[in-house]
Amino acid sequence: QVQLVESGGGLVQAGGSLRLSCAASGRTFSSYAMGWFRQAPGKEREFVGRISRSGAITSYADSVKGRFTISRDNAKSTVYLQMNSLKFEDTAVYYCAADRVNFGELQKMYDYWGQGTQVTVSP
Repeated sequence: QVQLVESGGGLVQAGGSLRLSCAASGRTFSSYAMGWFRQAPGKEREFVGRISRSGAITSYADSVKGRFTISRDNAKSTVYLQMNSLKFEDTAVYYCAADRVNFGELQKMYDYWGQGTQVTVSP
């Protein structure tokens, strides 16, 4: 069992930056691939990016590529989402998720989810 807690959300102007953190409980954090997802008002939750267990491999949705960066610190059991050049359309609740077996983009592959943190970008 893994518990995930996101933090770092808030209100930011367009063009600004935020860094989200996702802290995991337990001593097996390094055995999980991690993903970030988001859900905007009135829309379905969507994939943002993912990071492999070692942190060596990352991939991103086209909508955030070049602006967002995912990293992890396995010693601190934490994964980060650095968001730069934020746009109004990045406004959403952001979730981190942990995957025991796979390394994918599909939500159904992820076993554990955090409660989400709100990011609001003002135009």
